Amino acid sequence: MTRPIAFITNSLVRHSAERDPETIANALANPWTAMVVLAGDLPVLQIGEPGTSLLPATILGRLPAHQEQVFLGTLNDRPVVATLAPPETAELFQDDPVFAAVDLRSIAVRGLVPEDELGMLAMAKSLLDWHRRHRFCANCGAPTQPAQAGFRRDCAACSAQHFPRTDPVVIMLVTRGEKCLMGRQPRFPEKMYSCLAGFLEPGETIEDAVRRETFEEAGIRVGAVRYLASQPWPFPSNVMIGCVSEALTDEIAFDGEELEDARWFTKDDVRRMLEGTHEQFLAPAPIAIANHLIREWVKD
Repeated sequence: MTRPIAFITNSLVRHSAERDPETIANALANPWTAMVVLAGDLPVLQIGEPGTSLLPATILGRLPAHQEQVFLGTLNDRPVVATLAPPETAELFQDDPVFAAVDLRSIAVRGLVPEDELGMLAMAKSLLDWHRRHRFCANCGAPTQPAQAGFRRDCAACSAQHFPRTDPVVIMLVTRGEKCLMGRQPRFPEKMYSCLAGFLEPGETIEDAVRRETFEEAGIRVGAVRYLASQPWPFPSNVMIGCVSEALTDEIAFDGEELEDARWFTKDDVRRMLEGTHEQFLAPAPIAIANHLIREWVKD
C-alpha cells in the first residue's frame, strides 16, 4: 500500500475567526489541553507504537523555560497549543524512556507518530520557526509581540501587523513521451534523483515558474503545465506545488551549480527506482511529493 504524502493530513479545527487575546490563556487553564512542544527545531514525542506528539499539559512543568506559544486549534474538541522551548531542552529527553526529541524528517520517514499528526507538526514547526525569526518589525526595527493567539506579531512602535509567511515552491516532473527528466543536487543521498524545483517569484504564475526553473536548471524548454497536488514542507515553511509538464526539447544543459547531474529516465527505470531494485539510481523518499509525482506518471 502506498503511503500518503507526508504533512498533508491535518485534522485540527483551526478556529481562525475566533482567536482573541484570551485564547491561549483559556487553553492553558484547561487541564485537558494537549501540548505540542518543539525544542528548537525538534518536536518532543511521547514514545510508543506509534508514539504521539500530543503531550499532556504537565509537560510544561518539565521545561526550564519556554518562549512563544500558538493556539493551533482543537482536535475532537481538545485544545492544542504549540510551545517553543530553547534548543538545549532536547538534552533533557536524551535518556528518557517516555519522551524523545526527534527531527521532523525522521518522524515522517520512520512513522513515529500517526499520519494525521504530521500535518499538525508541520503547522506547529512553521509557525514557531516564524516567531523565532521575526522578533523585530520589518517596518521600523522595533521589537514585536505575539498576537491573535500566535498567528500575528504586532509592533507597538509603528502599529504594523506581521503575519506568518509560507513560501511557494514549484516542483515539477518534466515528461517527453515515455521518459521523464530528473536531476540530482550535491546534498542528495547517494544515487538519488528527484524532480526539479524552485521558488515562485513575485508576479509569476505557477506555469511560468515551472517553465523558467526547468530552463534555468536543465536547459529544457517546457510547454503545457498541469497542476497535480501540493504538500506543506516545513523546512522552514514552504508549500510544494506539484506539477507535471511537457518538454518541447530534449537536449539537457545544466550549469553544475544547482544540479550536479540531470538526465532522462524511462518508465522502466522509474519503476525499478521506486521498488528499490535499480542497480544505479534511487527514487526520492516516499514522504516527498516528488515520489508521488513520479509514481503517478508511471501509473499513467
